[in-house]
Amino acid sequence: MDFIKRLFHIFSTHLAMDLGTANTLIYMKGEGIILNEPSVVAIDNSSNKVIAVGKEAKEFIGRTPPNISAIRPLKDGVIADFDVTKAMIKHFLTEVRKDRKVSNPKMVVGVPSGITQVEKKAVIDACLQVGIRNIYLIEEPMAAAIGAELPIELPRGNMVVDIGGGTTEVAIISLSAIAYSESLRVAGDEMDESIVRYLQKKYQVAIGVIAAEKIKIEGASVYPDLTKDEKINVVGKDLVTGIPKNIKITKDELCEAIEEPVSAIIDAIMRALEKLPPEFVSDLNERGMTLTGGGALLKGLNQRIEAETGIRVLVTDDPLVSVVMGGGKALEDMNKYKKVFIN
Repeated sequence: MDFIKRLFHIFSTHLAMDLGTANTLIYMKGEGIILNEPSVVAIDNSSNKVIAVGKEAKEFIGRTPPNISAIRPLKDGVIADFDVTKAMIKHFLTEVRKDRKVSNPKMVVGVPSGITQVEKKAVIDACLQVGIRNIYLIEEPMAAAIGAELPIELPRGNMVVDIGGGTTEVAIISLSAIAYSESLRVAGDEMDESIVRYLQKKYQVAIGVIAAEKIKIEGASVYPDLTKDEKINVVGKDLVTGIPKNIKITKDELCEAIEEPVSAIIDAIMRALEKLPPEFVSDLNERGMTLTGGGALLKGLNQRIEAETGIRVLVTDDPLVSVVMGGGKALEDMNKYKKVFIN
């Protein structure tokens, strides 16, 4: 309780948070984004104490001794480990309160569009238990659309595809409401895991998901015109001999490795298009769809979606921050955006 009392007296102003599977971002009214950290917590198993959070804790993944666990407490965009999530939020809020001194914060939190009542309650409870009293939930595709400056209040179809770490959110928004949505629990993390499985199966080489993510960011491309026969160096563990092994794979192989999750995301987009009323189809033909989230940075993805759907695909200037920026805009003008909150 002492922490909660101190928190109330130290907070500067109101906040928006994108509590993501891969990263947590916090926006402060009047200041913009003040925190962007991996959603990872390192814990000492013997004492149950938090050792590290965020960037430092991410370095621990795959490198910890038996007495330490590096945990990602969010899975598929929602809370999988309540206590660890609470500790992580508490740590991040403690970080952002430094040098800031005003009380009684309220917070807008982005959540997946497919969130259940139980999952919704877990998010609210975690925030309540670290001293936030006024919590407003906003669906991630709605926040992403606001962050991308789409005219959500107009009677016009705005299509947003937000590809995060744990979920892909496909939504059609009109008149400040979601007319159609699908929350697909396939996104960036699944691509990383697909690369790990591919290398194990084809080359009998094991690598960690952090290494797979790095390879994906540096070399993966999902559109043939961009895919060159360049070689990418991979260092892993030989599953036969147990010793380190260097291999070189082509970008075409990397494309093949992540084809299944990429196809699942495109299938979700196609399902949305199939269910659209004709009026929305004409809106999309005119305006195109908007791609946000870290997955929007995957090379060639916008061209691939355009080729398969026939609809223009626009990538926001900084897709990694679209959700938290949208939450921040909703926070700055709550009267204008009061219809977008779901609790």
